[in-house]
Amino acid sequence: MSEMINAPPLRLDGVARRYISGEETLDVLRGADLTLHPGEIVALVAPSGTGKSTLLHLAGLLEKPDAGCVMLAGQDAGALADRERTQLRRDRIGFVYQFHHLLAEFSARENVMLPQMIAGVPRRDARVRADELLGAFGLGHRLEHLPGKLSGGEKQRVAIARALANRPHVLLADEPTGNLDVNTSDAVFDALLETVRAHGVAALIATHNMDLARRMDRIVTLRDGLVVPLHGTEGDVRGG
Repeated sequence: MSEMINAPPLRLDGVARRYISGEETLDVLRGADLTLHPGEIVALVAPSGTGKSTLLHLAGLLEKPDAGCVMLAGQDAGALADRERTQLRRDRIGFVYQFHHLLAEFSARENVMLPQMIAGVPRRDARVRADELLGAFGLGHRLEHLPGKLSGGEKQRVAIARALANRPHVLLADEPTGNLDVNTSDAVFDALLETVRAHGVAALIATHNMDLARRMDRIVTLRDGLVVPLHGTEGDVRGG
């Protein structure tokens, strides 16, 4: 039990993933290792087609590896039944995508309340938590607004608040500011870094923007199916 308490929030140990199409086999990951520590923010920077999305899907328990282990706080997710994996994903992991994916018929507050209520949090407590998070993101005056009445930056801040609503141990983000203009992107990213660090969340953030990546604690990339440190890179790394 003490090993699980002291275990890192996320550890990928020798993770491999391959895809088979007809007679062709594509080995995307070939034994990737990655450890995230509490409060650590890691940038994942790599060109299109190298396996960024696959790595995020495995870390988020959306896919299962063909080999290796995905450990969440010392718990081997591969040893769990599908229902247990779903619960672990709901309780321990927050997701932020390039597009906000907010529910259009619900207010900003309700979008942040819903994942909590699905997890069994009483409505009153979920409302308090939603107001607290949205206030921290400067949206205290927009609580009742529907997504259609929010700007792009405001929508993405609501999406980040939603991802943090259930107090996850791990935050996974895929180009969280990639759909925003430069000024809005900087403001949203500032709010993301400040909130993640304040809550001690371990974060893995995929981005092509090296200016943003350099503001994180370290930068990794994917090379030949492995996670490796990225050093001495200038400019943006482009790709889909």
